[in-house]
Amino acid sequence: MAQNNQNGKMSREEAGRKGGEATSKNHDHEFYQEIGREGGSARGSSEGNDDQDGKMSREEAGRKGGQARSRNRKN
Repeated sequence: MAQNNQNGKMSREEAGRKGGEATSKNHDHEFYQEIGREGGSARGSSEGNDDQDGKMSREEAGRKGGQARSRNRKN
């Protein structure tokens, strides 16, 4: 776990973790699929991983993230 800075403020790592946990409590895997789809369409019309940079598309990342989150939910 990230330690608080000496000035009493939380670190970026801790803030990101807390924000991610809060978002995951409020949204299901369809939410993550949708934001991934939106990111993929904003990035361009490429299907899958046709880019030369070797990175997966945002749409694919959102789909995979939604699946992983849904498997880990305790509902």
